[in-house]
Amino acid sequence: MEDHFRCKCPITSALDIVGDKWTLVIIKQMLFENKSTFKDFTESQESIATNILSARLKWLEKFRIIDKVKLPDNKKTNIYTLTEKGLSFTPVLIELMLWSKENIQEFHQSLNLNSELESVKNDKEKSYEHIIKTYNNYKQSILKINSNE
Repeated sequence: MEDHFRCKCPITSALDIVGDKWTLVIIKQMLFENKSTFKDFTESQESIATNILSARLKWLEKFRIIDKVKLPDNKKTNIYTLTEKGLSFTPVLIELMLWSKENIQEFHQSLNLNSELESVKNDKEKSYEHIIKTYNNYKQSILKINSNE
């Protein structure tokens, strides 16, 4: 996989994987909005083009940031879930939200900020754990429901 990286810099290398316009949006949608199917992503307010979405989902799967599971009763529908590697973006996303609140809100008055952001800021570690636990519970429920159908 070395050919995907421009240089040996850890920041540049991370950006080679997640530095496009859509990757963190997809991870955010999975983590905070319970998006798990291609249809879920296409119906979101971000309006990602289907060809870009398809390419980004394949890319994320290649780097093991997400998993893809086919439904037993519907081979056309895939369920996408975050792996542990994908869940490790939780602090990054929280920091981006906090940074946005502090630095972008003055330019974007209608910024959609979560009302719990201040409490997250006060105890980040506990918040990360809660978000990850909530996602893992959701992930288990959709995989269990879909494997029983």
